[in-house]
Amino acid sequence: QVQVVESGGGLVQAGDSLRLSCVASGRTLGTSVMGWFRQAPGKQREFVAAMFWRNISTWYSDSVKGRFIISRDNSKNAVYLQMDSLKPEDTAGYYCAATQLYYSSRNYREINAYDYWGQGTQVTVSS
Repeated sequence: QVQVVESGGGLVQAGDSLRLSCVASGRTLGTSVMGWFRQAPGKQREFVAAMFWRNISTWYSDSVKGRFIISRDNSKNAVYLQMDSLKPEDTAGYYCAATQLYYSSRNYREINAYDYWGQGTQVTVSS
């Protein structure tokens, strides 16, 4: 089992920055892909960004590309989401996800590609 815990959410103004953290613990050996999703009230959970641990390949949704950066710290089993130029439409609960399985044919922009999820951290961007 792998446990993931997010932190770093908060209330900011439009244009500000936030950095979310996600730490994985437990049987993390071989954790292959870690990602971030978000869910706004009344909306479905959507993909934000993901990273393939082995070669640090990254994927981003079009809505955050150029503003958000996903990165990692191997020594801490942590992945980060640096969010710049925040907009009110970025307001959502942000969830970290992980899987130990990597298949080249799998779409890691999809929720069902991940096996482990955190409880989420709230990001609110005021206009």
